[in-house]
Amino acid sequence: MKFLPENIYHVYNQGNNQQNVFIEDFQFLYFLQLYKAHIVPHCETLAWCLMHNHFHFMIFADKRCLDVKKQGGLLLDPVTNGFRKVLSTYAHEFNIKNNRSGSLFRPKTKAICLNDEASDNGQYLSKQDYYLNTFNYLHYNAVEAGIVKNPADWKWSSFRFYNGLRTNSICNKELAMQICGFN
Repeated sequence: MKFLPENIYHVYNQGNNQQNVFIEDFQFLYFLQLYKAHIVPHCETLAWCLMHNHFHFMIFADKRCLDVKKQGGLLLDPVTNGFRKVLSTYAHEFNIKNNRSGSLFRPKTKAICLNDEASDNGQYLSKQDYYLNTFNYLHYNAVEAGIVKNPADWKWSSFRFYNGLRTNSICNKELAMQICGFN
């Protein structure tokens, strides 16, 4: 992954072999705490959704991602390094608590630059429509998976914040409204 300023990304990963990585509420909360500590200082979060076996974040990278640092033999932007820290720290704690070892997440976290792609199922969309489709896709993930009937019933996404059911969030609501074109 490499993040560049003035770009919007859909970042996601899944449990190795599609295994569950979030089982109990405290695990969802711990992952979000790690995200807040290691990612939020380096970019703007527009939307997020944690599912039992995977996660999604929609982020806006700004000039903060240019603060590249050497990590071992690699030069990493702070968002890439942040996701590395979140996943490795979470996996380490998950393995200890569940008496297991080995990889918890798939080896490569994906980051699709939404500025580069403006299509949905082969149909051209305006960038704003593409952003809004991704924003909605994240929030309706639990509905599509058949876990809940209404996205407001899934507490592990930013939907409740945007719907006024939660007052605080890691999301930048004003920026999301501007980028996705909703009010």
